[in-house]
Amino acid sequence: MNLIGGEFSSNPCAAPLSLSGMAMFVRTRRFSIPRLAVSLAAAASILASALPAYSQRSVPIVRDAEIERYVEDVAGPILKAAGLQSGVNLVLVNDHRFNAFVAGRRIFLHTGALLTAETPNEIAGVIAHEAGHIAGGHQERLRQQMARARTMAVVAMLAGIGAGVAGAAADLPGLPQAGMGIAAGGSEAARRSVLGYQRGEETTADRAAIDYLNRTRQSAAGMLRTFERMAKDLSLAGVNVDPYQSSHPMPRDRLAALETLARQSPYFAQKDPPALQQRHDLVRAKIAAYTGGANAVRRVFRGAGNSLGAAYGETIATFLSGSSRDALARVNRLIAAQPGNPYFHELKGEILLKANRPAEAANAYANAIKLAPGRPGLLEVGYGRSLLATGRPDQIRKAADMLKVALTREPEYAAGYRFLAQAYGQLGDVGAAELATAEGHYHSGQIRDAKLFAARAQQRLKRGSPDWLRAQDIINARN
Repeated sequence: MNLIGGEFSSNPCAAPLSLSGMAMFVRTRRFSIPRLAVSLAAAASILASALPAYSQRSVPIVRDAEIERYVEDVAGPILKAAGLQSGVNLVLVNDHRFNAFVAGRRIFLHTGALLTAETPNEIAGVIAHEAGHIAGGHQERLRQQMARARTMAVVAMLAGIGAGVAGAAADLPGLPQAGMGIAAGGSEAARRSVLGYQRGEETTADRAAIDYLNRTRQSAAGMLRTFERMAKDLSLAGVNVDPYQSSHPMPRDRLAALETLARQSPYFAQKDPPALQQRHDLVRAKIAAYTGGANAVRRVFRGAGNSLGAAYGETIATFLSGSSRDALARVNRLIAAQPGNPYFHELKGEILLKANRPAEAANAYANAIKLAPGRPGLLEVGYGRSLLATGRPDQIRKAADMLKVALTREPEYAAGYRFLAQAYGQLGDVGAAELATAEGHYHSGQIRDAKLFAARAQQRLKRGSPDWLRAQDIINARN
């Protein structure tokens, strides 16, 4: 595999994530994660697919209050069962493929997995597998295994070079070629050793996932459905994969290894609660609409065109196509059907904001915040953005205050700082606007621009004040 930690991947060869693909939707940023990459010298380039050093890789991240809350609610019991109830973050990756992976104490889940999975139970199985990697300390062990493999490869390379030199010195024609064979054979042995180790860790994580699902009284049927789908996709692709050249066991092998365990569970026949299934359908509808429009929604809900999920997807697709009046009528019907759903009110706010009715949009966002569980920073950013769009001085001050509070809860949400900077700029507080702009660049990974705006902010901020000190932190940040 190419990423630190495990991958619950539909591709047994675990190719790297593509950074192209489906359109960004709702709110996005980019996230740098460690990646396993090669760092041996050219003489050991045979190992280029196996031996790691750390580099940085950006992946597109989706931010959406509804989807994040749903994934957190599915993951919560599983993480608790794994002893990971604190300190693990769930991150949504903007990628159409069915995949998930871990890096550090973060679980990255593709939106493609949410779109493809037909039940919450399938997502629970994916998260349980990734939790198994974190709880089992597989990332650190993989680093150690990679270090051992690197040593094996270097020793083989040096032995091969030594044999070649000795052969040349002794004028033995076959020995230099034999030396090259020793080097190549040692490198291949090291690579296969790492791949075999990874396959073992994947099997361990699969078994841990079954355990976590049992502890939370959930079925492992979703995991079996996932492996069945993977095996079918691999078969239809007509790809012949050498199982010994793969970082993951073959889907059919994983299915065979787990099926008896899964069916022995007293919870195998357990179904997802209807309310959770409906939330899953709404999440799928949202992803389908934002990534594929109305046609994608209809494909997902083929045979269930009258469902709430289908109606939600059609409403979003209508909104995205530019028909605000029709979308508003549709979202009002959704709210009438389920008035306590905060994300229907959020969508209404988005529609009204696009229709240049910011005061009404602010009211819709206020309703969403009242109905949403916890303190939804993303919804508060939407509320502040709507207040800012009214252009009224009293509302702009309120917008600045709301956005500042929201960003203390979502400090890495780079887009929010743009609205905060606009609010401070309209209020004439140039120093605070410059600092907000610096924060936006900083959390977008544009460190050079962040330092520039932080330095400009310091010229207008009181020396030694909290804002001045924050600007200094950004100036001192490493590129």
